[in-house]
Amino acid sequence: MINLLNTYALLQGQEWIWVVVLVLLLFGGTKIPQLMRGLGKGMGEFQEGMKEGKKKFDEALKDDSSNEETKA
Repeated sequence: MINLLNTYALLQGQEWIWVVVLVLLLFGGTKIPQLMRGLGKGMGEFQEGMKEGKKKFDEALKDDSSNEETKA
């Protein structure tokens, strides 16, 4: 998986142009905005989930530390 990410990082200008052309040929100009909209919504939901998870983790950590203080 890491090698695949390194490959994407090494793409230069001309390779990215070919990738864009290939995506246009595969999906067409009308489908791409729908795909990007879905991707944006998914990223937004992911970020909200991360915030909610961090909030729950912080609350659990706070509750745990307050329980330890009452035991001592």
